[in-house]
Amino acid sequence: MGIFHKDKIPSEPIEECIFCQIVKGKVPCKRIAENKNAIAFLDVAPAADGHTLVIPKEHYQDLRSCPENVLNDVIALTKEVANILNNSILKPWGFNYLSNEGAVAGQVVMHFHIHVIPKYGRNEGFNFEVANKCVDDINKVYEKIVNPGKNKFKQVLKPTLLPPLNAQKTKNKK
Repeated sequence: MGIFHKDKIPSEPIEECIFCQIVKGKVPCKRIAENKNAIAFLDVAPAADGHTLVIPKEHYQDLRSCPENVLNDVIALTKEVANILNNSILKPWGFNYLSNEGAVAGQVVMHFHIHVIPKYGRNEGFNFEVANKCVDDINKVYEKIVNPGKNKFKQVLKPTLLPPLNAQKTKNKK
């Protein structure tokens, strides 16, 4: 896969994008379902049996760049996939629905996608842990969101490298 840039036109097909290649039939996949604007296929690196990706057929980097009509079809297909998995012999107990936006959030393929991850037990498959060490008071956060012009100082965040996940877990256990 090539390097992706945020300044690409969201609907521009990117030849290096593995998901665009899947849509075009250049890369095989285990297709579960599709509709006018979206396709669903099994993840090649699953967190659980039946882990499925739902993507728009056109290239959009993330949820915010995806038009409403396409988002509607992606969400409708996500629901259809959950029903297909639920009615299969797999019989999951529940589901996680996940989409990451940006590398810092864990997005690896820069083509918008939703993970549909079946759950077969509380501590199996995808698990979500919150590390809210830097969370501000909810009232202050609310003011920063709804009244951004009233903040006296602009906060400039410098990009930093995050330590590996294992290092963070070890640090938190001490």
